Amino acid sequence: MNGQQKSNSGRWFWGIFISLIVIALIFTGIAFLVLAGTIMQSTDKSYDYEVSGSGKYKIAVVDLDFTILSSDAIVRQFKKYREDKSIKAIVLRINSPGGGVAASQEMYEEVRKTRDSGKPVIVSFASVAASGGYMVACGGTYIVSNPGSITGSIGVIMSFMTVKDLAEKLGIKETVVKSGKLKDSGNPFRDPNEDDLEYFQEIINDSYEQFLDVVSKERKIDREELKLIANGRVFTGRQALGLNLVDTLGTYEDALKIAARYGGIEGEPSIIREKESKRWINLIMENTSGSQLKEIKKEVFEEFVEKPVLQYKFEK
Repeated sequence: MNGQQKSNSGRWFWGIFISLIVIALIFTGIAFLVLAGTIMQSTDKSYDYEVSGSGKYKIAVVDLDFTILSSDAIVRQFKKYREDKSIKAIVLRINSPGGGVAASQEMYEEVRKTRDSGKPVIVSFASVAASGGYMVACGGTYIVSNPGSITGSIGVIMSFMTVKDLAEKLGIKETVVKSGKLKDSGNPFRDPNEDDLEYFQEIINDSYEQFLDVVSKERKIDREELKLIANGRVFTGRQALGLNLVDTLGTYEDALKIAARYGGIEGEPSIIREKESKRWINLIMENTSGSQLKEIKKEVFEEFVEKPVLQYKFEK
C-alpha cells in the first residue's frame, strides 16, 4: 500500500470513527433526558398547569413547538381541555416544521374532534407552522397567522442515504436474502433501482393525496387549484391569507381575543397553560418511554444510514 492509499484509508477510518462517536453521543443524550425527566417527575410536586387572570371562564393554550415525532403530548392536552366545562375555548400555538405523517394525522384528528364537539379551537402561528404543523392547524375553528410567519409546505418527503461506495472502500459487504424484490428497498448498501424509486413514489403520492384531502376539505379549496400551490413551497402569513390557507393576520394576543369571542366569554378570561418546565418533562417522558424511545432511536439512526422516513416536514 503506497502513501496515498494509506492517507485515504486513514481519512475514511477517522470519518467513520467520528460518525460513530456522534451517534453514541446522541443516544447518550436521549438516555440522560429520560433519566433527568424521571428524577424531576419524582421530585417536582408542583402543579402541572398555571393559570393567569381572574376570570370565571378559561381559555386553554396548547403549545405545539417541536418537530413532530409523537402525538401523545398534544392529544393528552386536548382530551383534558375538551372534557373541562370551565374551559370555553382553546388556543393552539404552533411553532413547528412538521414531522411524522401518522403523528401529524393523529393530532389533526384530535383538534378536529374538539372543534366538532362544539369547543372552539383558535390556531395561532408563531415563526413556523409548516407541513405537518399546517395539517394540524387545519383541524381548528379559525387560523390566525402573523404576517411574517412561515407556513404551507404542503407535501411529503422521504429521504435516505446510500453508503455503498464508503462500505466498499472499507471492505464491508452485505448479503441479503429476501422474499420479494422490494423487501430491501432503501437498503443503504446499494443504489436504489427503478423499481425502488417507483415503489417509494407510490407511497409518497398516496400520502400527498391524503394531505390534499384534509386541506381541500377544511379550507374549502378546489383540489385542482390547491395542487397549484401544494408543491412543497412555503408562504408568508400574508401570502397565505390571499390563498385562503389562513383566516386572518394577527398576533398571539389577537388569537386570545378571538378565542374569547368564539367562547362567549365577556370580560377578561383566565388563561390556563401547562407549565413550561413541566411541559418539557412530560414531552420527554411521553416521547422516550417504551416503544416511543425505540421510535426516537430509529428516527435518529435513520438520519444517518437506515431505512427511508416518510414525513410531512418543511426541510430548510
